[in-house]
Amino acid sequence: MSSTDSASGSQDPTSFLRSATFTRDGPAVSVENAVTANDLLLGAYDPAKLHPLAQLGDQLDYLVLDDDKTSELPGAGTAIPSRGWSDDLCYGTGTMYLSGLALGGVWGVSEGARRPLAVSNTRLRINSVLNSVTRRGTFIGNSAGVLALVYNGINSSIDGFRGKHDTAGSMAAGALTGALYKSTAGVKPALAAATFVSGMAGIWSYVKKRV
Repeated sequence: MSSTDSASGSQDPTSFLRSATFTRDGPAVSVENAVTANDLLLGAYDPAKLHPLAQLGDQLDYLVLDDDKTSELPGAGTAIPSRGWSDDLCYGTGTMYLSGLALGGVWGVSEGARRPLAVSNTRLRINSVLNSVTRRGTFIGNSAGVLALVYNGINSSIDGFRGKHDTAGSMAAGALTGALYKSTAGVKPALAAATFVSGMAGIWSYVKKRV
């Protein structure tokens, strides 16, 4: 580019730039043929231009991730696909914890709304509901999360040891989980919890396979 005005050494640069005009040598480029950011990116990241001596051409290999690969354990193909024990542990624990919080919250709202108060006051009623929601929601949520964490850990261990996933393994994991959860309460509560959790695990495993 060239300037049509000449500037002396003593001229103010600001005044010079304001009065200067610039022209471009060569043919003008139309708007339709203008270079875009997409053209620059495609030219910069062309595999063939990374290194001429590499002779890559179009044979550049890309990284293939196996995040979508499901478990190949026999019997693991159910209505809810799984990528392994860590997948079951994370999703199962999180789902049960949030479900427990929701169930406990509903229980707390019902309990707080029906609790008799010495003085009928809206503020006291709201406080009663919030206290019940906080107490019941955290209790059921934490309990459900711990049960799911232990159950998925035991169930995955049983599946890995036996080399397959089936209803019997899930029921055994449920029985061990329930017995361990109520082990400090005595023999009868532990047996009752083992029977209940084992039955729920069996029903859940059956439903997953039949849906």
